[in-house]
Amino acid sequence: MKKFIVLLLLSAAIQQLSAQQPAFITDSLDAYIQREMERWKIPGMAVAIVKDGKTVVSKGYGVSDIETKQKVDENTLFMIASNTKLFTGTALAMLANDGRLSLEDKVVDFLPYFKMHNETLTPMVTVEDILSHRLGFETFQGDFFNWGNNVTRKRIIENIGNNEAVYDFRDTWGYCNAGFVTAGEIIPAVTDTSWDDFILHHFFIPMEMNRSSTTYEKIVADKNACKAYTMSSGKLVKLQYDNLNNIAACASINSCVNDISHWMITQLDEGKYKGKEIISEQAIMDTRFPRSIVSDGRSGLFKSQHFDLYGLGVGLNDYEGRQLVWHTGGADGFVTTVCMIPDEELGISILTNTDANYLFLAALYQIIEAYFEMPYRNLSSTFYSFYERNEKAKDQEIEEWYTTVAKGAKAELSLKEYAGTYYNSVYGKMEIKLEKGNLNMYFEHHPQLTGKLQLLKGNDFVCTYDPINWGVKEIPFAVENEEVKSVTITINDFIDFMPYEFIKED
Repeated sequence: MKKFIVLLLLSAAIQQLSAQQPAFITDSLDAYIQREMERWKIPGMAVAIVKDGKTVVSKGYGVSDIETKQKVDENTLFMIASNTKLFTGTALAMLANDGRLSLEDKVVDFLPYFKMHNETLTPMVTVEDILSHRLGFETFQGDFFNWGNNVTRKRIIENIGNNEAVYDFRDTWGYCNAGFVTAGEIIPAVTDTSWDDFILHHFFIPMEMNRSSTTYEKIVADKNACKAYTMSSGKLVKLQYDNLNNIAACASINSCVNDISHWMITQLDEGKYKGKEIISEQAIMDTRFPRSIVSDGRSGLFKSQHFDLYGLGVGLNDYEGRQLVWHTGGADGFVTTVCMIPDEELGISILTNTDANYLFLAALYQIIEAYFEMPYRNLSSTFYSFYERNEKAKDQEIEEWYTTVAKGAKAELSLKEYAGTYYNSVYGKMEIKLEKGNLNMYFEHHPQLTGKLQLLKGNDFVCTYDPINWGVKEIPFAVENEEVKSVTITINDFIDFMPYEFIKED
């Protein structure tokens, strides 16, 4: 009898919770996700929704690997990339609230090897500055060097000084991954605990995020982890996992929607998980205090937005009169988001295993609009129309390059004149080799990366990178008096927007 009563009470509680959710969530979410995944050619996806302190959705869709057809579930790992940043921002806010440091402390006091290109700025940069992206850099500036390289965390931080800021210090927001690497290394300087161990013992263990980890080795070895995919010429291409160990504090966390639901519940309950304080309420509020203006907030599809700000590792926006506390993450083969709406006690996370989609954002807003009781409109369809148009234009340009290459234009110089060693002050060395009649690029700090050069015209070449998600780009050489002086390298905007001029050394 007692068991029967318990089952009745449990059933009633589930029905009551279900009744509180929008019809789109209870009746249509699965069909919507499955249909839109097919539109975007996404192999695997996972969704978590928490509301009023409870997890109401935590499930996977599709497959983690298109070859094995292994199903995605609520415990399947994804690389959540820059959603890692709020963990780092929260860690520093906790240390500040504990009196171990101040957000106004100078970075150089903890890390004497930190410097800016303009050295007069070096002693001015604070912990708050590096956590809120206000060093003056262009978004992603320096990530050609930083992303997936083979150097130490210390070397990445030292290399910040080789990047000449595009904007004035504290004047313009520019997303800086190396700044968060720096923030992560302040933790061992203050606590004698590595960033990885701090995250494990202060977040993962107490919040029962039992599947989450911070290293490349963990996701490679895990049997329930999504493989990484991108799109090339309209086809899915499997990628190797990024090894992000050396930029861990900005991007290395592997997690699943079950674990992220715990993180969102804690964030929405003033730092408490299952009634126990894990993070002080003040630390939570410190991360959400606006530190930088990202934009005027009025561009794009969402005209009802009025501000676009950044706290400590987290974006701050409004939508339909409510504040969004959120971030996105992108690694090779993954794009993800984690969003919390404190006024609604609502948290949403969307994880996908291809980096060539915007469904992760469209679905986020689709769910938000359902909870806000807004009329239904298919946001995925709208997002896809923009994406498809841009992809077609890009693919057409690349196809035209390859068509020109096939016509066999003659280079201004003999191919051997373009071969040699090149140097860029931010990146380091790059070598071009003439191999079996073809020019190939090799990069000092990215042994996994190569570039195949094919003549386009004169001294301009088409570079096809491998891995392909680094892009297909037009690469011009500078020639004076029939002598190669330099080459300007660009890569996929997903990694770095900036051009890098490499000077020929021999």
